[in-house]
Amino acid sequence: MHTIFEAIIIGIVEGLTEFLPVSSTGHMILAQSLLNTENDEVMKTFDFVIQLGAIMAVVIIYWKRILSLFGLVNRKSESKTGKKLNLIHILIGIVPAGVIGVLFNDVVDAKLFNTTTVLVGLVVGGILLIIAEKKKEPPKTTVLDDLTYRQAFAIGLWQLVSIWPGFSRSGSTIAGGMLSGVSRAASADFTFIMAIPIMFGASGVYFLKNYEALSSDDLAFFVVGFLVAFVVALLAVVSFIKFVQKMKLTYFAYYRFAVAIIFALYMFLK
Repeated sequence: MHTIFEAIIIGIVEGLTEFLPVSSTGHMILAQSLLNTENDEVMKTFDFVIQLGAIMAVVIIYWKRILSLFGLVNRKSESKTGKKLNLIHILIGIVPAGVIGVLFNDVVDAKLFNTTTVLVGLVVGGILLIIAEKKKEPPKTTVLDDLTYRQAFAIGLWQLVSIWPGFSRSGSTIAGGMLSGVSRAASADFTFIMAIPIMFGASGVYFLKNYEALSSDDLAFFVVGFLVAFVVALLAVVSFIKFVQKMKLTYFAYYRFAVAIIFALYMFLK
């Protein structure tokens, strides 16, 4: 049986890393390895549940823009041409990862969810962040409302690499957006909004497939983890939005390299 302490620690890890380009899944796998938590169906389902907690933070922060996608709020456009982000952009962005995720979910779950693959993902994903940051051309799209359908699809394709644990969904999509001519800030905004249907869908599917493995004894474990991830993610997202304009992706890349090196040494000396 899993403990409340584990729920708090993993919830904090998830909340801090879900929307930073450092891989929340990778960090949770490493944290669970350090805590010696059993990688059973309860823990796997828990991971998806606390990711929902983090996603709810985005729903609160971007509620007006989300409602505007459905025509429920008349939001003023940030674009000089009056264009607005719409549901088609979101659908185009989530289709690639959604299709591949459904088709290869079992393979990814069985083969890639381990510390070694996470360390590889952290390093290679960090290199991608540096490449995106070193790109010299100025962005063609500086605000989210000017995002084109082609750019939305390109970002969706870049999201495919995040299926490998350690790459980071936000890292791959922000870097991919920058390589596709979208500013760092606009790429981050699109990443956060696009994560909502992706994570709700993934969590719902996983819960339906594994709910029989859960019991009433796990309720407190899940609730605490969900709430901790939500509160921490809310603080993390607000902070990330504030300094994303100034914070270069290379700093996150260096952090990823440091984590990979430290954990590799830990594994070697263990």
